[in-house]
Amino acid sequence: MRLFQFLTTTDYVSGSISRARKLRVTLVQFCNVLRNGTAMEAARTEEIHLRHVETDVLIPKIMREKAKERCAEKVEAFNHCCKESGFFMVFKCREQNAALKDCLTLQYNDTAFFEECKQEYIQEKLEFERTGIPSKNRKQKVPTSM
Repeated sequence: MRLFQFLTTTDYVSGSISRARKLRVTLVQFCNVLRNGTAMEAARTEEIHLRHVETDVLIPKIMREKAKERCAEKVEAFNHCCKESGFFMVFKCREQNAALKDCLTLQYNDTAFFEECKQEYIQEKLEFERTGIPSKNRKQKVPTSM
């Protein structure tokens, strides 16, 4: 930290604030490289601060995907009813729609399920910070034959 203070002080005095910012970023990156990955990851998951968009948009998106998997039989029943009913699905599939809504609402209101999805999101975020590769690109299969 003293190195950072010294560098910013000398750069600020010389008038090069952008250079001080670059040095700060470089110093932060250097400190990240020196950290022990496994121990620091466990500590960072507990202390990580999530932005508003992460808690209100991105984590609920993961929750929706997982809730659809957990309520798969009710989703399938509703889809089957809608395909058979056609235009009159609004009237004929009320029972299946109510059952699906109940199942999904039960999943969304479960705090343990929210924490599970939150931890999954945090792990994906830490993995992205470590590798720089988004999760959707990491999950792609690498071709075996060239």
